[in-house]
Amino acid sequence: QGHVVESGGGLVQAGGSLRLSCATSGSIFSINAMGWYRQAPGKQRELVASITSGNSTNYADSVKGRFTIRRDNGKNTVYLQMNSLKPEDTAVYYCNTPFPYRYYWGQGTQVTVSS
Repeated sequence: QGHVVESGGGLVQAGGSLRLSCATSGSIFSINAMGWYRQAPGKQRELVASITSGNSTNYADSVKGRFTIRRDNGKNTVYLQMNSLKPEDTAVYYCNTPFPYRYYWGQGTQVTVSS
């Protein structure tokens, strides 16, 4: 298993935007689907966006039309562009492959959206 490092979170007002980055180590990135997950306080971790090795994407209904996932295989990095943020998007955001998880979980990056 490889490692991931998430970055790009922060405090933003409702309606604002953030771009998250997830840098990965190892040689498995380009052949695997990747996903962005989030976990809000007191809630289970949920998958919000995923992208296959062929760049097909899928989104949770709660973020569809507002979030965009993309990947750069040359940099072993996956991104999450988040627009029109809402207070309910507040969570720690993580990246990993869809189950079975092929990376150790990182520390995540905190996103806080104020109303």
